[in-house]
Amino acid sequence: MIDEYIKGWLDKADKDLKAVEHELSFPQEEILRDIVCFHCQQAVEKYLKGFLIYHKTEFLRTHDIKYLLEKCAIIDKDFAYLEIKELSSFAVEVRYPDDLYIPDMGEVNFYYELTKRIKELVLTKLRI
Repeated sequence: MIDEYIKGWLDKADKDLKAVEHELSFPQEEILRDIVCFHCQQAVEKYLKGFLIYHKTEFLRTHDIKYLLEKCAIIDKDFAYLEIKELSSFAVEVRYPDDLYIPDMGEVNFYYELTKRIKELVLTKLRI
């Protein structure tokens, strides 16, 4: 049974994913690609944290997706096979003008598909 606290994490992740999908509904030249990747990172982070909380696994207060995946992989090896590239860098670095990086649409699509895959994996593992 999933408690309300975990549902809250998953709901917040779903809202980040919804923001991604809303942004991707615009013509390609109007898509705010860095913002899409930021929300992908945020969604993945929340899905993974929801999974860890469900399994009563402590973790550092972090935006590091690789670290969170490693913690998840200790519980379930299926998390060990996910390729995340540089998703964690969109948590903080791209939000400040001096570190501005605009990903190309290939990266945007990769991170969007990754986010959907991680959501599905987490929901499957939590039997939701």
